[in-house]
Amino acid sequence: GINAEYGRCLWKKKPASSASEGSNEKGDGMAGSTLGIVFTVTSFGESHGPAIGCIVDGCPPGLMLTEADIQIELDRRKPGTSRYVTQRREPDTVEILSGVYEGKTTGTPIALLIRNADQRSKDYDKLTETFRPGHADYAYWCKYGIRDPRGGGRSSARETAVRVAAGAIAKKWLAERFGILIRGYMVQLGEKLIPFSRWEDVSQNPFFAADLAIVPELASYVDSIRKRLDSVGARVRVVAQHVPVGWGEPVYDRLDADIAHAMMSINAVKGVEIGAGFAAVTQYGSEHGDELTPQGFISNHAGGITGGISTGQDIVVTIAIKPTPSIATPRRSIDTSNNAVVIETHGRHDPCVGIRATPIAEAMLALVLIDHALRYRAQCADVHMPLASIAASRG
Repeated sequence: GINAEYGRCLWKKKPASSASEGSNEKGDGMAGSTLGIVFTVTSFGESHGPAIGCIVDGCPPGLMLTEADIQIELDRRKPGTSRYVTQRREPDTVEILSGVYEGKTTGTPIALLIRNADQRSKDYDKLTETFRPGHADYAYWCKYGIRDPRGGGRSSARETAVRVAAGAIAKKWLAERFGILIRGYMVQLGEKLIPFSRWEDVSQNPFFAADLAIVPELASYVDSIRKRLDSVGARVRVVAQHVPVGWGEPVYDRLDADIAHAMMSINAVKGVEIGAGFAAVTQYGSEHGDELTPQGFISNHAGGITGGISTGQDIVVTIAIKPTPSIATPRRSIDTSNNAVVIETHGRHDPCVGIRATPIAEAMLALVLIDHALRYRAQCADVHMPLASIAASRG
């Protein structure tokens, strides 16, 4: 509630007396591992460690929650589900260790654990003294002076499983409290544009494509990329429907700013668009500005957010995902002594990490929205809306 939010604000503003205390200016736990202000997620673990997991704090009490509610989302993301993704076989079975009693959340921290079961660390024995091009190896080593080379360690996309687990809780609360529906689909795979046909098709193929007719073409395309020992990127779009008007905190905690921050934290994401995104550059003001009528908005180029605040329209987010840098094609690099080397990365890798990114992007959008829902409730619960919410876009 308000007292919890006020306490967090005081903590955020409390300066660290020394760098050795390990505090950071956001006051949200260890540097870089926590997302959110009221509804927070702190993740831990590495790709080849014994387990990965997270602590979800600030979840409202009374939400019916079981491991099955979370598992259904994890199963959409887990590796080894088709020949088009990494063949690492992880069951991704989630364990709820705390914060739930007799099937309901208690308002206390929810600890989620996912044990790693199929690590193959020997694949990385030759990489302990070298840096893979396009990976975080060099940057991590320079920053910390030490790194875990097994599967990328902390920088591995393996960590995204716990985001999906936490996001499942957020999705469930948002759906039950506001009727919010968060769904995503792949828009582009490499050079292949994917038309949108219908939502029902998304769950019926391994590419999360919204058009089953193009799936055979995508399958052949990925197979050809894999045979060339190469990889490709992707674009994924996520849509949140039935989001109320008023969420977002200008000017620095705008809803679109926090969404962009969350999406950019996903491994391999190199770009984020809200609504029309970069297409707005070529639009005229007479086209881009979404006109309002008593019956609703005429368009949704803003992607459901103006001035950093939700408008009640669909929130539309598109992310660009880079090609997988782990490829068996010889690449130039250096070792830890700055000697020139040539690297071939072998092992079990995705030819396109974007294929499994849709559930991750959905989870990140859900985590931002539930945090802003609770922040809105803390500040503006008593505000009387002077104008009834108008309908969403009519076309």
